[in-house]
Amino acid sequence: MSVRISAMSVLPPVRRDRVIAQLPQCFRKEAAIHTKNDFNNKVKTACQEQRTGTVGRFKISKVIVVGDLAVGKTCLINRFCKDTFDKNYKATIGVDFEMERFEVLGVPFSLQLWDTAGQERFKCIASTYYRGAQVVIIVFDVNDIASLGHARQWLEDALKENDPTAVQLFLVGTKKDLSSPAQYSQIEQDALKLANEIQAEYWAVSSLTGENVREFFFRVASLAFETNVLAELEKSGSRQIGDVVSEYPDNPKSQKQLLHTLKPSFAFRD
Repeated sequence: MSVRISAMSVLPPVRRDRVIAQLPQCFRKEAAIHTKNDFNNKVKTACQEQRTGTVGRFKISKVIVVGDLAVGKTCLINRFCKDTFDKNYKATIGVDFEMERFEVLGVPFSLQLWDTAGQERFKCIASTYYRGAQVVIIVFDVNDIASLGHARQWLEDALKENDPTAVQLFLVGTKKDLSSPAQYSQIEQDALKLANEIQAEYWAVSSLTGENVREFFFRVASLAFETNVLAELEKSGSRQIGDVVSEYPDNPKSQKQLLHTLKPSFAFRD
């Protein structure tokens, strides 16, 4: 007699500091995807129904992080995922990959974080991994106005591989700790203007101190989750959001195992 094992049973519990019960608020209301104080009611209702005993399935959103060389993309990801900061700069070669697991409204959810190279010579390699993104994070250095000016080109490159209407955009200024209040105030106005023009949500963070990093990624996870669930509810109609993983019903694996083959062979650091 064969026994179908729940795919979720092979996963350890989500870390307590990755549990999201309320919608995290935006950084600046002047440039936000939306300013609602809570999750969509349809999403909350669906998640409440899922908790009544329906088996959960892997819910994943792909996030690509793009921007100029040395603006702090890798440091941003490492501060959140590993709570570390490496002062010794090492350029990303091609792309690198992290998986971060959450529990949002009681439902398991993960972000695939694709850290892409900012060097021109690796652009063609990195761009092949843009396809299928639900979230695009454009990173710039708040101390380097040129990196903000290049944000439009990074966005254009990312959207070549994706449906512009199906992607959530975030414009993130890094290295806030290195900027004086006067300097930051000046570049923030330009960043807010750009964010509104490209319909992105704006954040400013410091990977060195950790300022706003956790809040930012929680916001990304929450909005991506909400969009994911709403899309699934619209697509599936009466189907519950907690269906069993059908692709691997008799051979469930953890998310890391399932996605290991996606990690490119050239994802290493020099």
